Amino acid sequence: QVQLVESGGGLVQPGGSLRLSCVASISTFSMYAMGWYRQAPGKQREWIARIHITGNINYADSVKGRFAISRDNAKNTLYLQMNSLNPEDTAVYYCNTFPAATMNWGQGTQVTVSS
Repeated sequence: QVQLVESGGGLVQPGGSLRLSCVASISTFSMYAMGWYRQAPGKQREWIARIHITGNINYADSVKGRFAISRDNAKNTLYLQMNSLNPEDTAVYYCNTFPAATMNWGQGTQVTVSS
């Protein structure tokens, strides 16, 4: 059973930065397009960034220019560098395959942006 373990969240002030990590317990990690998703309180989970196996990258308009997704296939790890954070970025952040979330969701990592 594949496990996804997200980490790196926390409390940060507006304008601050965080780097999230997601480790996948699967040896074929490099064969999957991966994405970052988030779920804010009272809202549905939404996709925010994705990286294809070719390295092609796309972002949701809400994070474009502020967030950067990357991956290290040797470490089975997906990253999300988040800069210029604002309170609207407060959410639980998850990783999964893209475009369809085919793996079991991990516990996510909480990001809270507040002064």
